[in-house]
Amino acid sequence: MAEVQRKSLLTCPACRHQASETMPTTACQFFYECPGCHAVLSPKAGDCCVFCSYGTVPCPPIQEQKPCCGRAG
Repeated sequence: MAEVQRKSLLTCPACRHQASETMPTTACQFFYECPGCHAVLSPKAGDCCVFCSYGTVPCPPIQEQKPCCGRAG
């Protein structure tokens, strides 16, 4: 199994600002405030967190094909 990546590049859908962020491993991140335009991002329908919706790398549980925040991997 490949090593879990903890960094993901989030892209704001409103202003396209990009920021490299470290993903939590013990909880889902449901909200993220864009440092560029201050829009508050939340997951798209069917996604468990902002990293799965707007990041270049899905969250650690999804990478490991494990349940994440009550959703199957």
